[in-house]
Amino acid sequence: MTDRPLRHLGRSAVWDEDADEAATASFKRLSREEAAALRAQEPPVSPWRVVAVQAVVGVVAALIGWALTGRSEVAWSMLYGAATVVVPAALMARGMTSRLSSMAPGASAVSFMLWEFVKMAVSLVMLVVAGKIVQPLVWPALLVGLVVCIKVYWVALLWRGRKS
Repeated sequence: MTDRPLRHLGRSAVWDEDADEAATASFKRLSREEAAALRAQEPPVSPWRVVAVQAVVGVVAALIGWALTGRSEVAWSMLYGAATVVVPAALMARGMTSRLSSMAPGASAVSFMLWEFVKMAVSLVMLVVAGKIVQPLVWPALLVGLVVCIKVYWVALLWRGRKS
């Protein structure tokens, strides 16, 4: 299968060679120095920094929930919701920053898919057993803690988007 663009003519589609050549011509292969300069200009956000901020945000959200309601079960439920995001994210960060994951582009892609699956599976298992671990469980509070910690990913994108 090829990546050439399609031009639709009625019910049939044909390859548009002109669009294919124009798209290829607009890409420029970077030299080693240009790639290093681009990396220096747009430094990546550390996954460990994101996980740490998620953990802090989860604890702060739980403290706010406890202060607003005066109920410790709300705080524990919010903490567990935060943990449902933080623990799997930490596992994925550990897997993605290992030496094996950065050996080759193919291995890196497979590693990403594997660790993303592990992350989703651990999150799902944690949600399934939540009622047995947190007694009494307050589901709305758990979901608030979970959503607040997930939103930290957007903050990480803003960190990356800001230029000094």
